Amino acid sequence: MLLRRNELSDAKSVHLPQMNYLHSRWTALTAAGLLSFSAKAADYALPSGPQTDGSFRKVVLEADKDTDGDGKIDDSLKDPMELAVAKDGRVFYAQRDGTVKVWKPDTKASVVVGKLDVFTGLEDGLLGLNLDPKFLENGWVYLFYARPETTQDSDGKKAGENRVARFTLRGDTLDLASEKILIRIATQREQCCHSGGSVNFDSQGNLYASVGDNTNPFESDGYAPIDKRPGRSPWSAEKSSANPNDLRGKILRVHPEPDGTVTIPKGNLFPPGTAKTRPEIYVMGDRNPFRISIDQKNGYLYWGEVGPDAGGSNPQRGPAGFDEINQARHAGNFGWPYFVGDSKPYIDYDFETKTPGKPFDPEHPVNTSPFNTGIQDLPPAEPAFIYYPASQSARFPVVNGPGGRTAMAGPVYYFSPDQKSEHKLPAQFDHTLFIYEWSRNWIISVKLDPNDKIEKMERFCTNMTFKRPMDMELGPDGCLYVIEYGTNWGDNRDSQIVRIEYGGQQTASR
Repeated sequence: MLLRRNELSDAKSVHLPQMNYLHSRWTALTAAGLLSFSAKAADYALPSGPQTDGSFRKVVLEADKDTDGDGKIDDSLKDPMELAVAKDGRVFYAQRDGTVKVWKPDTKASVVVGKLDVFTGLEDGLLGLNLDPKFLENGWVYLFYARPETTQDSDGKKAGENRVARFTLRGDTLDLASEKILIRIATQREQCCHSGGSVNFDSQGNLYASVGDNTNPFESDGYAPIDKRPGRSPWSAEKSSANPNDLRGKILRVHPEPDGTVTIPKGNLFPPGTAKTRPEIYVMGDRNPFRISIDQKNGYLYWGEVGPDAGGSNPQRGPAGFDEINQARHAGNFGWPYFVGDSKPYIDYDFETKTPGKPFDPEHPVNTSPFNTGIQDLPPAEPAFIYYPASQSARFPVVNGPGGRTAMAGPVYYFSPDQKSEHKLPAQFDHTLFIYEWSRNWIISVKLDPNDKIEKMERFCTNMTFKRPMDMELGPDGCLYVIEYGTNWGDNRDSQIVRIEYGGQQTASR
């Protein structure tokens, strides 16, 4: 799944108004046409906090509701993870328990199209979903999920497999027998954490999948998990993120073929046939790249990197923890577990003797871990695009706020006056990257300049409540679609999937 459990107690979620305020506010908004809902109020959880901001409003497509008629809201929208919007307006979304649902614009209701048998221990489950670029023609749905079977590796330790697979939708049924396995990712199941799980496409039909480092971070004091002691592989990201011969701690890029196989696009990090490497790797050196997006015009890859917990620097260990928003214009190594933020180096710490070595060199990182099955000399480390610590950020002050850190990257929007949509984002957001925070409950618009560098960063819809945004996608209507996960780590009664509509005057971009 996500993130850092130990920070949840610190995460200041959105203020929860009194219930009588909620009822009166919800009634007023609905009557005024400023908040739209797909069923009667008694059936659904009432949204908490403001759901409008100036010319923007939320349309609630799906939410937790009373499923058994006892007058109490149930956890019916259970751990929604990732969504995709078809060109005909249908919204497909994945729940961590293996359920795939679709919301239909004609009925304004969701139906279950399939349910996979998945392993939901640790942070695994059904984590990612996307649609084929030609989905309306072929019905192909791509899922990132954990196989239910727990096996043993060569050392007799618990192991599993995460998959990226293609299924065919026939009518309202996901044909489970149609599965075509595109990528197999071997994992350890001895210890938590970090699964990643986002899937996305670029304009060339290449499929990207983000994979976490599959490493327990809790015995590294919030610094680099580089334990080299025998039997400590689950506590070492050198086996995964810094291992060029392993798919974990990476963002993978392949090209799905019609027969269910994949080919390797040109420009991945390691050319096919390179000894002790995997050709599927586009980006390495990731900790937990939880949500990814691709600029459909130039192919630049963006992702949020959920970072480590250290609250401050330590001369024996290295820098404080940072969350990152990354931009990859080409294949590269983004540093983990040797570097964080703008390639701040960790110390080569000996977990056996508890003594520090030298800082790692971002120009020439070397992985000498016994758990590394790949080449030792790694590509130079790339710095983060945006990065911020748990404390206040002076470099990027707009990100500051209470709570933990859980950075995620959304889509890049381009305004088009020819797009026939009354509610598309306005021209002021042309060439804008949207980023968002699960812990701090904000969305930020990052205006990009002609060179795709940061021109300015501003909070988006500051008067609107966002309750732990889990995924954000652009629809064919130019609107943002957002999964709001709900207040808690799980077992929520206030999850919802919304469309953010603009109701002001549309003008051409300049």
